[in-house]
Amino acid sequence: MFDSLTNRLNKAFKNIAGKGKLSEKNMDEMLKEVRMSLLEADVNYRVVKDFIANIKEKAMGTEVLDALDPSQMVVKVVRDELVALLGESETSIHFKEEGITTVMMVGLQGTGKTTASAKIANLLKKKKDRNVLLAACDVVRPAAIEQLQTLGQQIGVEVYSEGVEVDALTTAKNAYQYANDNGFDTVLFDTAGRLHIDDELMQELENISKAIKPDDILLTVDAMTGQDIINVAQSFHERLNVSGLVLTKLDGDARGGGILSVRAVTNVPVMFVGLGEKIEDLDIFYPDRMAERILGMGDLMTLIEQAEEKMDKEAAEKSAERMMSGKFDLNDMLIQLEQVSKMGSISKIMKLIPGMNQMASNMDELKTDNKLKYTKAMIQSMTPYERENPDVIRSGRKRRIARGSGTQVGDVNRLISQFEKTRQMMKQMGKMQQNGSMANMDMDALANMQQGGGATLPQGMAPRKKFVSKLKKRR
Repeated sequence: MFDSLTNRLNKAFKNIAGKGKLSEKNMDEMLKEVRMSLLEADVNYRVVKDFIANIKEKAMGTEVLDALDPSQMVVKVVRDELVALLGESETSIHFKEEGITTVMMVGLQGTGKTTASAKIANLLKKKKDRNVLLAACDVVRPAAIEQLQTLGQQIGVEVYSEGVEVDALTTAKNAYQYANDNGFDTVLFDTAGRLHIDDELMQELENISKAIKPDDILLTVDAMTGQDIINVAQSFHERLNVSGLVLTKLDGDARGGGILSVRAVTNVPVMFVGLGEKIEDLDIFYPDRMAERILGMGDLMTLIEQAEEKMDKEAAEKSAERMMSGKFDLNDMLIQLEQVSKMGSISKIMKLIPGMNQMASNMDELKTDNKLKYTKAMIQSMTPYERENPDVIRSGRKRRIARGSGTQVGDVNRLISQFEKTRQMMKQMGKMQQNGSMANMDMDALANMQQGGGATLPQGMAPRKKFVSKLKKRR
């Protein structure tokens, strides 16, 4: 969603990069570009005005002007202002120390509220170890209850429902009592979508809120709505005192400026963001991480968390140990490919790595992902003996492997060649690690790996505890 904004901001920073001293003239040129990029991204014009004024005031300060690299200091100022705009720190659900935590889900029709309810329930169950009950209080939309029940089965969360014959208020009250009687510690109430100008339906929400006294009221908003996010958030906030926003469809290609405006205008923080259609494609919103992604700085913490959640750590570490000891074979390469595939597309992973955003934008995602699939297919078309002993793969075997994987013999040749280069580099790295020196690494082999000849990751994408703890401390 923010690719265009990221590119425009990076272009603006290039105007002052490498200049020993900042002047009001080159600062104004840079800020003009930043202003235009934000306005084109559909950010509220009042928010843009205040944002630019704050940057100029801080960027022209003594600390920046006297810095060795003032352009980097300006980027830091912009980053800090973006974080302030998005909310300083993450906002989490207000869990009760004792008793049942109640969360009321509200929103317009068609914003993905029912799916968001199930996604949040899944996140709370897995990451917060909560015993969640979903209450089906949408008795207006046809099949809404069935949809919630289907999603509940997928994630292993019970759904309380009394059908469409019972009104939403009664269902909500009875759901709370059921949760109390059966040891649940969290209840998510999925209410019917409505227009914020529909007084009768808004009154129903107020009645439910008074009855269950929710600890949080979360408003689900479509991130592709644009600046109307602000109007919707204000209307619901005035009637219900909304405590947080759930932004769905953040993986879309709309301009998304409403996200940058909503906290500043309404003072309602973004709490969760939906990043795709799958049930696990929802995450806690971290303002600092989002600001750094917008500026093309990557997001290592999210990458590490995804690796820890989605990868088989034991398999990855065993494979990494074999690689570093020189016992690397095609089975290990297959393990590496499967681990990477669990995290999504290569371009999405690259956008989380600092400095790789531009390369990710220029990638043909479909071709890159297809290349991974064909590489896996070629390895899977080999016999166990061939995978363990790639040296035995000659002409006849190569033709059989190519036919079995729907590829050409040339593709098999490239795979074997890349495997040999990777194995050679791994041996060198293992020896140098033992000797305590990495200075003499074969840079040709490293460059070949970087250029995408192979898709393996030397350390199995299993982040070292020391590095992770350091990064978390820095955050």
